[in-house]
Amino acid sequence: MKKIIIALIAVLMLAAPALAETKIAYVDLQKALNLSKAGAEAKGDISALVKKYEAEFKGKQENLMKKKTELEQQASLLSDSAKADKEREYQKDVTDLQRFQKDVKDELQQKDAEHTKRILNELFEILQKIGKDGQYSMILEKNEGAVIYAAENVDLTDELIKAYDASK
Repeated sequence: MKKIIIALIAVLMLAAPALAETKIAYVDLQKALNLSKAGAEAKGDISALVKKYEAEFKGKQENLMKKKTELEQQASLLSDSAKADKEREYQKDVTDLQRFQKDVKDELQQKDAEHTKRILNELFEILQKIGKDGQYSMILEKNEGAVIYAAENVDLTDELIKAYDASK
C-alpha cells in the first residue's frame, strides 16, 4: 500500500508543472441566457405572445361557455335532431379550443427553443474567443454537473454577459 501511495505522489509531483499551466474556468449559461440583453428581449417577446394568446383563449372560452348556457336553456325547446346538432357543434367547438391551446403551447415552446438555440450559439462563439484570449485550457458549464466547487474568481459568466451584450 505504501508503494502505491509513494508512486501516486511521485506521479503528481511530475505532473505538477503541467497542472500549473492548466487554466480552468466555468460559466453559468442559464444565468447568461437570462441576464443578457438578448435573453431579456427573447423573454419579453415570449411573454408578449403569451399575453396575446391568453386573451384570445379567454375570449374563445367565454364564447364556448355562452354556447353551453344557450344549449342548456334551449334543450327542452329543441327537437331531438336539433338538440343533437347543437351538441355536436358544441363538442366541435370544445375540440377546436383544445387544439388551439395545444397549438399555442407548441408554438411558444418552438419559439423559446429557437431563441435559446440562437443565443447559445452566439454565447458559444464568444466563449471560444474568451477561452483563446484568456489562454484557458478548459471552460466548464456550471449547471451540467461537472462543476462541484469552484472559486468565484474562475467564474466567467459576468464577463461572458458583458462581452455578449457588447457584441449586440
